[in-house]
Parts: sequence; structure tokens; C-alpha cells
Amino acid sequence: MWCHLNKPFSMQQFVGIFSLLTSQTAALDCETMKKTNEFPSPKVYSETDVIMKGQNVSLFCSNRNKSLQITYVMFRGMKHLGTWDGKGEPMIFNLRISEAGDLGPYKCKTQVSNCSRYSQEFSFTFANPVTTPVLNISAFQTETARYITLRCISYNGSLPINYTFFEKDIAISPAISKNVREPAEFNLTERIIGEREEYRCEAKNRLPNHAKYSQPFTMPSTGRDSCPFCLQLLLPGLLLLLIVIILMLAFWILPKYKARKAMRDNAPRNYGNKPMEVGIYANVCQNQADDKSVPGLEPRQCVSTAQDGTGHSQEIHYATPVFQEVAQGDHGEQ
Repeated sequence: MWCHLNKPFSMQQFVGIFSLLTSQTAALDCETMKKTNEFPSPKVYSETDVIMKGQNVSLFCSNRNKSLQITYVMFRGMKHLGTWDGKGEPMIFNLRISEAGDLGPYKCKTQVSNCSRYSQEFSFTFANPVTTPVLNISAFQTETARYITLRCISYNGSLPINYTFFEKDIAISPAISKNVREPAEFNLTERIIGEREEYRCEAKNRLPNHAKYSQPFTMPSTGRDSCPFCLQLLLPGLLLLLIVIILMLAFWILPKYKARKAMRDNAPRNYGNKPMEVGIYANVCQNQADDKSVPGLEPRQCVSTAQDGTGHSQEIHYATPVFQEVAQGDHGEQ
């Protein structure tokens, strides 16, 4: 028994004992590093977690301890994506997000010797960029001030959308967030200073570097003696007044026109100055064509009578011209 106890250790036993002590020391060192925060959990992050489909992104994995030689391992779900060794600097993983399965979750593992730490999960989200917003302005003006309501809406883009209103290049409103597709409104009061003011609005969602601006809207210059919105306010009234005047003239002129037409239709017709188209003509000078003209006699007058369909008779007097032959010699002497 004594001999057995005093039997020297073999090399294999010595290696086993050394490995056991080493592993216990390593485990003790890992627990110590974790407790003392000498080897903290890594952090996985990206510049943005909201991206467009098909976008290339960079995913970072870092550890606060810059003195350790660390092995970085990246996973998406349970799938191993790659392993890199580094010291002091974060490791960068370049990815292309093409489909929903590429959104994540991603997890990073850091390892020093036999000590490992895992990061929190990180996932991306798809979003659509906003389109150019539309700016509408309504205003009401008094003698001393102008009250303006600005409305801005982008009809496309993932919600929520933040709207900001600008006067020239200066923001005049805080960011107004909209979780539904409706215009953002901002009211302001402007004193009459006679200058032309230019307004526009900005729309952006969580996609970085994809903000859109509306077309600028320039308010006309005004003064105390001018009223640029008066015409807009008076136009409906003027149009209504014009319609009323037209109706009054129509109702006033139409009865007069009908009365005149009725009087004209009922008045007796005067045939004195009109030729008779229908009637009975009688010539009291008959056989005049058969009688030969007698030189030296006055021409005879014939009387014709005409009777129209109404029974009225009129006399028509005709004169019969008389021609005489004059000898050429006699004509020359005269």
C-alpha cells in the first residue's frame, strides 16, 4: 500500500492534472472577467434599422475591451455567416437585404480563449421612401395681419411621416408626426410688412437621407392699402350679383317684348304703300291698243281699278304717251 502511494506519477497523469487545473483556471478567469466586466457582451448595430428592399448595409460587431484578441462570429438566426479575428476595432459585416428572410434577427458572438459572450438580437425593417409632398395654403387677411394655414401631405411612403414647415430656409414649425395618411397643419399669424414670403414643407419617414421637399409657394406682397385676397373673396359675390342682374333684365324685358309682339300682330295692316299681289284688275280703257294715235291730240289717260281679297278697290291712272314722226330736214332747221 505504501509502495503504491509512493509510486511516481506517469506523464499521462501529469498532463491530465495540468489540463484540469488549466480548465478550472480558465473557467475561473472567464467568470472573473464577466463579473468584473473585463470581457463584456458585444454589441451588434447598423447605421439604420430601416432600409429599402435590395439595399446594401453594413452590420457592426464591437466589444468595449480594446486590448483583447477577440474572435467575432456572426449569425442570422441559427445560420453561421462568418468568423473574423480582430483586436481593438469593431468588425464590419457587409450584407445585401433582398428579401424578408434577410431582415434578421442577427446576433454576434465574441470569444476569448474558452470564454464566449453573445450580443442582443438585431433586425432590419423594410420601408418605402416618401414622395414629393404637396403644400396648400389658405389665408385670411385683415387690415393689420394675415392669418395663414399651411397644409402638407405626402401621398406615398411608409408611415409614420414627419412634416416640417419652412419660411424660406428657416424652420417655423416643429416636426409634426402623422401615423395616418392625412395632411399636417400649421397655423401662423403674419404682420403686414409688404414683403413676398416663400413657404415650403419637408416630408420624411424613418428612411435616412430620403427627405423630400414641396414646391415653394410665394405669398404675394401686401400693404395696408392693398388686399390681394379681396378679389378672391369678392369674386363669388360679384358673380352672384351678375346672375341676379341678368335674371332681372330677362324678366323685365321679356314681358315688354311679348306685349309689343302681340300689339304688332293685332294691328290692322295698311295696304296703301304695298303692291297688291292678289286682286282683280279691270281696265276701263279698252281697245286703246287698236286706236291709232292722232297727231296733235293729247294722250288719253286710262283708269284701271284693282280689287284685293278684302274687297277694297283702288284706282290706278295710266297715261298713254303719243309719239310723232319728225322729218330729218325739219329737225335740222329747228
